[in-house]
Amino acid sequence: MSLPRRILFALIVLFLASCDRGRADAVPAAAVATETPAAPVGAVTSGAYPDLFADAGYGAEEIHAKVADAFAQLFHGDPEEQALYYEVGRNAHGPLAYILDVNNDDVRSEGMSYGMMIAVQLDRKREFDAIWNWAMSHTYRDDPAHPAHGYFAWSVKTDGTPIDEMPAPDGEEYFITALYFASARWGDGEGLYDYRAQADRLLHDALHRQPITGPTNRGTMTATNLFDHDAKMVRFTPDVVNAARTDASYHLPAFYEVWARVGPEADRAFWRDAARVSRDYFVAAAHPRTALTPDYGNFDGTPWAASWRPDSADFRYDAWRSAMNWSMDWSWWRADPRQVELSNRLQAFFEAQGMDDYVSLYTLEGKPLGGGQTTGLVAMNAVAGLAADHPRRLAFVRALWERPVPTGHHRYYDGMLYLMALLHASGRYRAWLPPDATG
Repeated sequence: MSLPRRILFALIVLFLASCDRGRADAVPAAAVATETPAAPVGAVTSGAYPDLFADAGYGAEEIHAKVADAFAQLFHGDPEEQALYYEVGRNAHGPLAYILDVNNDDVRSEGMSYGMMIAVQLDRKREFDAIWNWAMSHTYRDDPAHPAHGYFAWSVKTDGTPIDEMPAPDGEEYFITALYFASARWGDGEGLYDYRAQADRLLHDALHRQPITGPTNRGTMTATNLFDHDAKMVRFTPDVVNAARTDASYHLPAFYEVWARVGPEADRAFWRDAARVSRDYFVAAAHPRTALTPDYGNFDGTPWAASWRPDSADFRYDAWRSAMNWSMDWSWWRADPRQVELSNRLQAFFEAQGMDDYVSLYTLEGKPLGGGQTTGLVAMNAVAGLAADHPRRLAFVRALWERPVPTGHHRYYDGMLYLMALLHASGRYRAWLPPDATG
């Protein structure tokens, strides 16, 4: 005799409920069906910075020695053939030191700010403070009537005499970020060594400095802020004649995300937007087949052949760093998966040229323009492995490992990029932030 349908249904429900009570850890079927994968977490949030050298099979001790030896040589090696860091006495603020571009016999804001970033990553406070002291003593423009007021002269002689008083904005970007990291890692001191206050002041001026017209050692100029408020991009220069241009290698979205967390509160939304815009810019500026970017560019991502340097539309010395910038951003923040494709495409291009044969200079379409194979580009191509996910990335990491520390007349640019690449590839290039700013 069959049971009434409603009774049969009730018995089935009771049976299923008893099964669920016996499996207290069971996940409701609906939850399984609708649950979405967790968003990828960057190294700043997880605290796990990729170690590309370990991935390539090198041991922890030899990796540590590799980095330590490179720092020792480039900062404290033979001053004639090895070192870039030179201590030159003291002033009221303490020791003074500069990073020398040996080839051009000048001191550049780029190298000084790189030196500070390297020092804070390696916990070398003496070197950090000495470089910062020299930069503020000899390259910072503190005259309110000067067009470069609030910025650093991008090139000066070793006695501090300006060669060009105007700034190159990538120097300011690295100075600011290195100071924020020093504040988080070592704490703030007083005056010149109140790192966070110094970073806040520089960052405020980078975004808000009003136009100033006045004499410079290269004639009368008008200069404005370092970031275009409408385009939300770093400028190639604040000189208004060329202020509506940019440089892909100056785009540092990983740093802008830092500023959006620890910079002045009123400007944090701008820096979040600037990070997003820079990620889009890399995609627009990178060639669709080679992923090569030009040295100089327009805000729409097209190459800019500057009147005094038409070859700036090609992939040259500045542009080597673009891959480091987008790959660091992916490693730290995991905000734009397109950066994985950019690194894969770039490394595929260079692999096709021949790992031992690719040169340093190319048209964006990939026509070789010479320059030989340089350590600086080998270093940057290895850092691209922070974003790449193709197995070929380890060949680029091994190519960096096999390169000796640069020496001789051209050791400055190669050496700075080489040492930063070692830090990136070993997981020792980190965002030093207060605990509440890492999420």
